Amino acid sequence: MWGTITVSTFDMADIITRIETWLEQQRELYGPFNLPLDQESIPMNAPSESRHPSIEHELANITTLDALRVWCEQDERLKTDLSDTNLVFGVGNPNADLMLIGEAPGEQEDLKGEPFVGKAGQLLTKILEAIHFKREDVYIANILKHRPPNNRDPLPEERIRSLPVLIRQIEIVDPKIILCLGRISAQTLLQTQATMKELRGQFHVWHDRYELAVTYHPAALLRNPNWKRDTWEDVQMVRTRYDALNGQPKGF
Repeated sequence: MWGTITVSTFDMADIITRIETWLEQQRELYGPFNLPLDQESIPMNAPSESRHPSIEHELANITTLDALRVWCEQDERLKTDLSDTNLVFGVGNPNADLMLIGEAPGEQEDLKGEPFVGKAGQLLTKILEAIHFKREDVYIANILKHRPPNNRDPLPEERIRSLPVLIRQIEIVDPKIILCLGRISAQTLLQTQATMKELRGQFHVWHDRYELAVTYHPAALLRNPNWKRDTWEDVQMVRTRYDALNGQPKGF
């Protein structure tokens, strides 16, 4: 009676992306909630290996950050729908015991090709200095390697495509502690929809090897100064654990 409506794979992917983006916005406003998924459904932040085995395979033999950077420069799949962006790969000590991970580059980061160089980056530098770290002591990266339009949150499919690269980046640096900066970074790496309140104040075991802590993104602190006290507690916890893992006295 009504005929047959054909929905292409591309159209369906776009519909799913729009729904997931709307749900993400609602979680931000009203807190976490769960929707039932059938066995063939794939959660928004499913492990990257199950979504992009080709990327995982291509990265398997890359053993240095320089080689990984070259690979990223040549791979179009890592780009967002904003044209003419620069690769923002990572910066700092390639052998760091502490690795900081944000969500995506902003305008200033895109222009310079380095993560956390805008106002949020300046605040991050001050936070690190407060616990006696220099930027060159740690390694800093983002989930996305290219800037999203209008500095919007990374879309679920962008995070999924970029996650295998970040995982390889972490494996090469091989830090003792990972500090996720912000909700999106934490939820993506931990494969969870838990809130910041639920994730902060503890160390999570990530990939059965790394200790992972969570704190607020510096950009969020610029909008909500009331979170600075919580962030200070988080980074103190990280510094204390860092010293313990490196055989140094407690305190700093």
